[in-house]
Amino acid sequence: MRPVISGPPSPCYLAISTKTIFMNKTAKILAAFAAGAVSGAILGILFAPDKGSETRKKITDEGKKVADNIKDRFRKGKEKVSDLKDDLVKTVKEKVEEFA
Repeated sequence: MRPVISGPPSPCYLAISTKTIFMNKTAKILAAFAAGAVSGAILGILFAPDKGSETRKKITDEGKKVADNIKDRFRKGKEKVSDLKDDLVKTVKEKVEEFA
């Protein structure tokens, strides 16, 4: 909860607020795009002139590909966060030693 301050909000608060709004809009757009792509792929497979068994196999294969892709991206993101944490810890230790 933001404390009550007389006068206009600080520029710092406006920058953070604007950034948060932009990130929320971007996330919504990306989520809508991903949902549309997945829906299009599924409809394309379902309306393809293949036998039912072939269609089910295609859906299963595509599902596995998507799951593997998500796992890979999650792993890469986790590694990136870990690297950032290590860099931050190193920087903080250097600054503490510098001021000690």
